[in-house]
Amino acid sequence: MNAKGRVFKYGDNVDTDVIIPARYLNSSDPKELATHCMEDIDKEFVNKVKAGDIIVATKNFGCGSSREHAPIAIKANGVSCVIAETFARIFYRNAINIGLPIMECKEASEKINAEDEVEINFDTGEIFDRTTGETFKGQPFPEFMQKIIHSDGLLNYIKNRD
Repeated sequence: MNAKGRVFKYGDNVDTDVIIPARYLNSSDPKELATHCMEDIDKEFVNKVKAGDIIVATKNFGCGSSREHAPIAIKANGVSCVIAETFARIFYRNAINIGLPIMECKEASEKINAEDEVEINFDTGEIFDRTTGETFKGQPFPEFMQKIIHSDGLLNYIKNRD
């Protein structure tokens, strides 16, 4: 399983209230949530993001409230992966549960820049910045997590298990 796309870059402590502001939580429709994703930190995100694009941030991505609306909004925009030095634990689990690939890699989170073209191999954990030619080593997903992501989330994984 691989991802390839253009990077949107953010810093430390991007919280769930910035990813999807609380004023929009009256909906759980992924398409509706997607229209407001990141608007309090990056007003142009929803107009510029394309299917396959990648979010790169530094420390503690997804901190704040435990709402799963945040990874749903990101995924509904077509983001293929979020790379950060660290993730808030509840965000990490919510992302996996809804089938949004996320990867921790300190070096990549520091060195990859906005607009870079990046390719990720989830089997090996290799992150290749096509713009700079640098390669970073993230933690590959364990096989069971790859199956959850490939199934488009935990519920589908459970429904489709043999």
